[in-house]
Amino acid sequence: MNFSQRTRGMVRAIAVAMALALPVMMTVSAADARVGGGGSRGSRTFSAPPSTSTAPGSVAPMNRTFSQPGSPNMGSPAAATSGGLFGRGGMGRGLLGGLAAGFLGAGLFGMLFGGGLFSGLGGLSSILGLLLQIGLIVLVVRLAMSWWQRRNTPASAYAGGPDVGPGPQGNARSGFGFGLGGGSNAPVEITPADYETFERLLGEIQAAWSNEDIAKLHTLASPEMVSYFSKDLEENKARNVTNKTSNVKLLQGDLAEAWREGDSEYATVAMRYTLVDTMLERGTGRMVGGNGQPEEITEVWTFVRQRGGNWELSAIQQAN
Repeated sequence: MNFSQRTRGMVRAIAVAMALALPVMMTVSAADARVGGGGSRGSRTFSAPPSTSTAPGSVAPMNRTFSQPGSPNMGSPAAATSGGLFGRGGMGRGLLGGLAAGFLGAGLFGMLFGGGLFSGLGGLSSILGLLLQIGLIVLVVRLAMSWWQRRNTPASAYAGGPDVGPGPQGNARSGFGFGLGGGSNAPVEITPADYETFERLLGEIQAAWSNEDIAKLHTLASPEMVSYFSKDLEENKARNVTNKTSNVKLLQGDLAEAWREGDSEYATVAMRYTLVDTMLERGTGRMVGGNGQPEEITEVWTFVRQRGGNWELSAIQQAN
């Protein structure tokens, strides 16, 4: 075997390994979601919540939602399957994800069979061609995501202002601190009792999820969120596992924004908390995921209530 043949064999081996690893790489973000990520934030579903001291970084966009861009109302339940533009788990199934997977797959299998976007190149040139394809795909996706976010994010969503009353400063019981809401919608005052409700819902929703208690979840979350819980629990059953969460403890929390739309009132809060998150095999109880130790999580939860009604969970987003 001459040098050229050996090089081509190495290139094909690398391409096969990358092709096998690609599905795993593109499902990591979906696996990171806990307890029914996604949901709706009314007219602000596609707007990033303002940063807070609890979640000073960026917040992941909704990975699945009934809402449609430009509409404050929930869409049909069928919309949850596609998850909007980006699909469930980031780029996993959306329009951009399909393009990225298609082009990248074309490049990988083109290397295997001597074709692809850079057909005619062999050996080391094929590797360089693949890397160039990946770079171009990443650039195009980032530009498209940036354009989409600018197009669907009102400037007011990032503007701080005295929209809401202060939360309980230094409240050792709730762990919530002072925060200001942003935006131009009618303000909603968030009281110490509301903060206590948010903390209680954090624990009760985790417990109901762990017990696979759909009836209880219906009393704690919106119908949209319950549909996601139900789907995720069914997937766990299909894999013969159960997800147990326990020892939930809120460490820090603050308000990102609170506003009113018609008869609906919304409050988005950042929460940093710990919990024990394990995956058990059904029937045997054998641990197949997690280590039984507390882990720290930062998420942004949005709650909604009809005027005069009770708060319920409306959305969960991962904080980066």
